[in-house]
Amino acid sequence: MSPADRAMALIRVGIGAADPGAAVARGMAEVLADPPGQGGRWQIIALGKAARAMAKAALAALPDAEALVVTNAGNDAPLAGAQVMRAGHPQPDEEGATAAREVIARLTAAGPPDRVLALISGGGSAMLPAPAEGMDLADKQAVNRLLLASGADISQVNLIRQGLSQLKGGGWLRLSRAPVAALILSDVPGDDLRVIASGPTVAPVSTRAQAAELAKSLGIWDKMPDAARSALTRPEDDRALPKTKNILVGSNAISVVAMVADGADPAPIPLEGDVQDCAEAIWALAADLQPGQALAFGGETTVKLTGDGMGGRNQELALRLALLAEAQPVAFDWAFAAVGSDGRDGPGEAAGGLVGPGTPDAIRAGGIDPVAALARNDSTPALAAGSALVVTGATGTNVADLAVLVRA
Repeated sequence: MSPADRAMALIRVGIGAADPGAAVARGMAEVLADPPGQGGRWQIIALGKAARAMAKAALAALPDAEALVVTNAGNDAPLAGAQVMRAGHPQPDEEGATAAREVIARLTAAGPPDRVLALISGGGSAMLPAPAEGMDLADKQAVNRLLLASGADISQVNLIRQGLSQLKGGGWLRLSRAPVAALILSDVPGDDLRVIASGPTVAPVSTRAQAAELAKSLGIWDKMPDAARSALTRPEDDRALPKTKNILVGSNAISVVAMVADGADPAPIPLEGDVQDCAEAIWALAADLQPGQALAFGGETTVKLTGDGMGGRNQELALRLALLAEAQPVAFDWAFAAVGSDGRDGPGEAAGGLVGPGTPDAIRAGGIDPVAALARNDSTPALAAGSALVVTGATGTNVADLAVLVRA
């Protein structure tokens, strides 16, 4: 098997280990231990890129439940027994705002005898825009664009999002009079439940005042709409949140473990931080690789936008590593794959990149300067020109990013 084929085979193993149906099945016993009271019913609300698959598994155990699925295009096929609503990602849109109103209606309609099963997966932050008082969807979209271009990591992005939303940071618990239990598929390094989908069933990461200070440190405060700044300077809601069960059923770490079980070695570093710094740290490991060795990585890098090209963090990581390898070559064949586990890396259709020793020359032969492309954040056409683009289609799950470095 070539290094490229082995890299992608390991990536597929990691994605398979994040199967959302199996994850939900693992957590249902604990959920079913607290059934509805007399006259009550189950209400399933599934949110995120894996929402449909999670809801399907939950309905297998609760066939009489009412179910709502809010997910992105590509994962929004009809599901028997459920209402499926499409919502924008990574940019909030009017469809997501409509879905947010439906979620609010269902939560507020639930009474004490009922039980709400929340199924939470990555991507949910953008999919349910329920702007804070005084804000509208355009304000939320403006803030989201600033955050995505700021170089902020997912924890920082969601900290600010929580302060600007009715539903994030425990909002579901404030709205529902019924007890809520959540099965959560993590797409964030470290599996901080407050960060996944901006924590709809978990206490906020921090206060509005801290969110405002973060926005200032990121350099976006003065660019934010007046309504957003006003929302972050209001007094805090100090009401205690109702108790709930938040159960982690799948994560990036579980996927990396599966890749290791399939023959890879765990990488000594995670995918994290600035994409260039991460590429340099990964390539520094290459010289010590043994014949046939593969290193499995998991996590999520950040990209600070300096141009207006088409790309994503995994594509940038792969292209940056290929250029580092060209400048600092090794005497053996190798391959490096970096892929979003959800099958989407940025706003386009690509899932990531798969590069090797010949990638930069292949890109140049295709008529693109890879260095200039990176300066424009235009990694998608560059990798496509070098036949180094990975396109998987929507995978139905989301546990952040996976990467593999393989020596022949």
